[in-house]
Amino acid sequence: MFNISQLTNSLIFSIKRLPKITFTEFKVLRQWLNELELKNITFAHLICTIVPTQCPFARDITLFGRTFFRIPPLCKLNPFYDEIVHLRFRALCYLAEGCHEDISRYC
Repeated sequence: MFNISQLTNSLIFSIKRLPKITFTEFKVLRQWLNELELKNITFAHLICTIVPTQCPFARDITLFGRTFFRIPPLCKLNPFYDEIVHLRFRALCYLAEGCHEDISRYC
């Protein structure tokens, strides 16, 4: 039979031994995303197609015409959200200004 206090103490000890989360690893990827140059029209189209214009997770749960609850947008929980949206914006600018393409299908 398990002793609850021993189990709790071992769980607390194991939680204390977890490595601390540092955001230096994120900084490298953020910098790479910010410095990524768009020189290829196919890659720019791919970025505009993959990255949505709005956060796709926000939903209203309705039943019989009545809203029961709302799931808030969870995009801001993504640590790279701002960089990815900025990359999409740069891809749109590249297509519109650099390649003189119609970007209305991505808006």
